[in-house]
Amino acid sequence: MSSLSVSEAAEKKAMENSRPVPAVKVQDVSITYRTTFERVPTFKSALVRFGRGERAVREVKAVQNVSFDVNHGTTIGIIGANGAGKSTLMRALAGILPPTEGRIEVHGRVSTLLSLGVGFNAALSGRENVVLGGLAAGLSRKEIQARYEEIAAFAELEEFIDMPMRTYSSGMFSRLAFSVAVHMDPDILLIDEALSAGDASFKQKAAAKMKELVTNSRTMFLVSHAMSSVKDLCNDCIWLHKGKVMMRGEPNEVIAAYTKFLQVGEQDSVTLEDL
Repeated sequence: MSSLSVSEAAEKKAMENSRPVPAVKVQDVSITYRTTFERVPTFKSALVRFGRGERAVREVKAVQNVSFDVNHGTTIGIIGANGAGKSTLMRALAGILPPTEGRIEVHGRVSTLLSLGVGFNAALSGRENVVLGGLAAGLSRKEIQARYEEIAAFAELEEFIDMPMRTYSSGMFSRLAFSVAVHMDPDILLIDEALSAGDASFKQKAAAKMKELVTNSRTMFLVSHAMSSVKDLCNDCIWLHKGKVMMRGEPNEVIAAYTKFLQVGEQDSVTLEDL
């Protein structure tokens, strides 16, 4: 096989350099937890250890050799049963949890909504937590002030905005957390079961806001057990099982394979909302 000429090699290199940089690049990522637990002693070992239990160490391979790229403007759903590694992967993408092996590259401002109220100080008011959330996202106080009224209006907390968040219901927590996350002008939005709390009206408004972000070519990761939300909002999908990527592709195809794997019907309403 003949080698490339100097001009061809230069042209090939230029083309490679001109390729758009993905929003997120995950290369051979594995995440392993080491946990300890009290092993129940046998009668003999209890006598030897005077009734004391024995501490044992267990390794949990939450994510195993996962690799994928996600381009800017992609809305990707992450699906799988409980314990599949979805939330662990999202925390790694957010920079909260370093991978045990592999590499993660994230290009752009990231806003996260990984679980209800994470990052909020319950002793502070909703207003004060909006400021904290904005500062954590890298915004200036002036930028936060410019967004504040829109955030407060979206959350619909009214007079509760100046009350300590420890007095909030789970729905109020959810509304404010979501509102802060989506109004921080993120390039990449990471959402883990954000729509599981709140009433039907808020869920519809949240879905409309996410569609608006997608229209503006933002990148979004959506971890959800609600298959209908993934179908409605996402144009890409990854199915995780026991920490490994089972399939990636168009949401309808991946969801069909996932539901078949679970031996349930795709059209079952329970399947669509509770898997």
